[in-house]
Amino acid sequence: MTKMRLTIRLDANGNPLLGHGKIRLLEQIGETGSISAAARAMGMSYRRAWLLVEAMNTAFTHPLVSARPGGGGGAGLSPEGEAVLRLYREIEDAARAAAAGPLETLAGMCSSPP
Repeated sequence: MTKMRLTIRLDANGNPLLGHGKIRLLEQIGETGSISAAARAMGMSYRRAWLLVEAMNTAFTHPLVSARPGGGGGAGLSPEGEAVLRLYREIEDAARAAAAGPLETLAGMCSSPP
């Protein structure tokens, strides 16, 4: 049987706001305490990661990622960033639960991979 995966992308005012890539980046920043370490862990350039962080910080009323105080460098999730991450995961869980039956039916309709 074909394995199906549901991914969620949230748009705001017709523009991409959050998806699994940005959410994974937030998780990595939270785990590593660094945008550059998060980028390395995800196999992306620091510039790409920084642009994604900048886009997220601009899209919300409060930044999701902030520099760590103390002059030692690094970054972390703000309280808003932690809340956005949690809320996105809640939306994902609810969508998966609601779509489980139809996804199973759809998977059964797909041809088997080679």
